[in-house]
Amino acid sequence: MTQSDLKTCGVVVPGENVAALMCQLTGTVCVEVDAAPQQDLNKVLEKIRCHYEAIIGKHREEHECWFKEKLCSLCKDVASNTECMETSRSKVADLRRTLQCLEIELQSQINKKSALECSLADTEARYSAMLAEFQKHINILETELCQVRNGIEQQGQAYAALLDIKSRLEKEIATYRCLLENQDIKRDMYFNLCVHNTCGYSIHM
Repeated sequence: MTQSDLKTCGVVVPGENVAALMCQLTGTVCVEVDAAPQQDLNKVLEKIRCHYEAIIGKHREEHECWFKEKLCSLCKDVASNTECMETSRSKVADLRRTLQCLEIELQSQINKKSALECSLADTEARYSAMLAEFQKHINILETELCQVRNGIEQQGQAYAALLDIKSRLEKEIATYRCLLENQDIKRDMYFNLCVHNTCGYSIHM
């Protein structure tokens, strides 16, 4: 500490007192100066101590105010962060419950899908077998239908042949009938002629 520091503190110290004070404070420098009459060193030191205690107290108060402000702000931040954390935890819990519900629903849908796929496979196999059996019956019926159609065609041809034979027979019958009728007429004429001749002969007899 220099004499200018002491003046700054508002303390006037004689030169020899300053030298002695410097020696006591530093323990390294000892300078003797001719100055005014010696003052009470304890009073000087007391003034210096009071001055620095006032400065220290002022700084302490400033730091305490700063610390309190920071602590209050930190408490507010902690309370806000705690509230946000609780809200976030609540949201996370809700999301976890929703996720569990969705996972359960997904598993249920997967099981239902597997069951439907198995049922579909069974149904396809059953209906494939039924279709194969139906196709077999259809093939048999188509074969029978072809046979029936061929039989009908053959019967139609035979019927046409029979109609043709019938028509020819009817024509021949008509021809024979005409011939027979002509023969009957000739026979009647001959019979009548024979009867007439016989009657005439009898009359002449």
